[in-house]
Amino acid sequence: MASRRSRTGPLQSALCRGRELREQVNALLQESKEAGAQDSEKRRSLYQRCLELKRSVDENAFALQSLKKSDEPAPVGNYYQRKEEEETQLLKLSQQLEKLALILSRENVIKGSNVDEKQRDNLKLKRGNEQIEDGTAGDDDRDDEDESTQDDEEEEEEGEDEEDDDDSDEDKHGDDSAVNFITLGDFAAQQEGDLTFKKGEVLLILEKKPDGWWLGQNSKGERGLVPKTYLTVNVTEEVEEESEEEMEEDIEVTDETAGGATIMKRTDSHWSAVKKAITENNTLDALTTMGAVPAGFRPSTLAQLLEEGIQFRASYFLQPELTSSGLSFRDLVWNSEKGTIQSRPTRIALVVTLWNCKAIPFPGLSIQVLSRHVRLCLFDGNRILSNIHTVRATWQPKNPKTWTFSPRVTGILPCLLDGDCFIRSNSTSLDIGILFELGITYIRNSTGEKGELSCGWAFLKLFDSSGLPVSSKTYELVLNGGTPYEKGVEVDPSISRRASSNVFHQMIALRKQPQLLVKLRSLSTRSKDVLNMLPEVLIGSMCYTHLILFYRQILGDVLLRDRLNMQNTDLIGNPILATFPKLMEQPDLMDALRSAWAEKESTLKRSEKRDQEFLKSVFNLVYHDSVFPLLQSVILPEYKWAEEESEGTRWRMIADFLKKNREREGALSSLLSSESPHKAFDIMEIAYDFVGEARTNNPLV
Repeated sequence: MASRRSRTGPLQSALCRGRELREQVNALLQESKEAGAQDSEKRRSLYQRCLELKRSVDENAFALQSLKKSDEPAPVGNYYQRKEEEETQLLKLSQQLEKLALILSRENVIKGSNVDEKQRDNLKLKRGNEQIEDGTAGDDDRDDEDESTQDDEEEEEEGEDEEDDDDSDEDKHGDDSAVNFITLGDFAAQQEGDLTFKKGEVLLILEKKPDGWWLGQNSKGERGLVPKTYLTVNVTEEVEEESEEEMEEDIEVTDETAGGATIMKRTDSHWSAVKKAITENNTLDALTTMGAVPAGFRPSTLAQLLEEGIQFRASYFLQPELTSSGLSFRDLVWNSEKGTIQSRPTRIALVVTLWNCKAIPFPGLSIQVLSRHVRLCLFDGNRILSNIHTVRATWQPKNPKTWTFSPRVTGILPCLLDGDCFIRSNSTSLDIGILFELGITYIRNSTGEKGELSCGWAFLKLFDSSGLPVSSKTYELVLNGGTPYEKGVEVDPSISRRASSNVFHQMIALRKQPQLLVKLRSLSTRSKDVLNMLPEVLIGSMCYTHLILFYRQILGDVLLRDRLNMQNTDLIGNPILATFPKLMEQPDLMDALRSAWAEKESTLKRSEKRDQEFLKSVFNLVYHDSVFPLLQSVILPEYKWAEEESEGTRWRMIADFLKKNREREGALSSLLSSESPHKAFDIMEIAYDFVGEARTNNPLV
């Protein structure tokens, strides 16, 4: 028996798992037929089982797609045919479950409706199961709607008196919690009890149901069920009464959870990103309903902040900061004794190492994941206090729920994978800590829509209640669902629901919760010396700190040592200062510079490496022979996040360019060649405007 099991190959295991899943789906379909209309608990249980089963089917299908014939311990006849047939059956199974979930999600209707619920629910559930078996579900019951119009009108006339009584009760229940929402699109009533509306209407929401169908009232006083995915918070009334600045100080944010939506006051300065997240919830709710993502996923808050402008980018924090008078630099001071910029220790100076992420829910087959990553920044519970740094995760198809990171990037590994991140800040806040947001960039297969979702977040405080730094050790951080401004939301609520009241089972459920494993490390003497020369507020990869140090030293030479008149604000001719910050937003070009410098440094003598002036002159040559021409190249595609084709093309072109430069001993031939066209010359390619680039007052610190 044991030897027979040991010979079972991956394909056979996947086929066995597929048979088990088909049996479970058939049992679920049978139970849904027999479920009574009044048994709401039973229907909710079926709905949850349907979502969990769909997730299992999708995981098995993905594992099957990743299999290779070479993985089999013994030859398998008709391997590709059997694999393709099983993939087709699993896809059909996933579609059946998706349709069943949509039908079950409509089963919970409002109490007090004037429709005979038992008759309607039994008819709808029976009709839905028949459609699933025939493969025709998902047409919103439009064919039967015309036939039942006359009967529904008669029922409406008979139930007017009862509806009046029920409405008065709902008024009492909903007065305190009623909120105005704006509709995002047109919606036609699909059955009795729904409320038809047009895009842009203002609806008063009287009751919010956990199934996603809320009781709304339009301006004419008509009431009915509306899908929450078509709604967004109405902030126009507040805009009319308050200026935009006043609105940022006291704004109402919708905090949607699995149990409904509540209103909470926010005083943060990032309302625009939160508002954008709310308006994107219609897409997210559609993905959640079909079981593609768990209920705790949200549109990524940090990704939206990065899209807004430069204030959260590393290139912004790399620029020197002026004092309040604007006559000198606050974080760039010259040390005449050492002949270089002054070392500036900060209150927070450490290295955080990302190890791995466990039990991250695997998305369904309806979306394609383009990138798995972690975004991190300094956060005090209200404001973001640094740039937002991104580290991309790697994963294995055999274990898609575990993400891993490279603890130390060397050689040709991209800096985007570097799990060692330095953190610097002089903030005096006692509540400051590191905010980690796990995210996926995805594309929706049905529409081609691209977006980024947060798969959970964690916050690690850097100081205890007495103001002492936390210990340098490894931390297991349980991930929270929702956004960083939501509390008590789980990434995947189904894990807790499956746990019983037994303490042992609850402990097991806790271990199954998504987690992020990180380690705080104190700095070595050498690393501390390097980081103390960098800007006071910055987060980045340890693998390119030496490159930033060169930039800062050249910046000090040009602005503090070589400028004859400190009151002169003319443009300064220096291509490195004018373009280096752009590399921070294009990690593949930063890798090109890192690679070119490592190759050149390996040829230097030990005495040359100790001469800082000589090293800066060599770095200047390497910069102009490697990345400077690429920044102005016409044929190099624009850098786009998480686009595999674009990233691959850029990597090949960058590698080819560096290879030719090595052969030709410089980039001059490439710059003069007609085969390498460049953008039309702009003076800002070589001119540094330190007055325009320098930060006057950092609003985040």
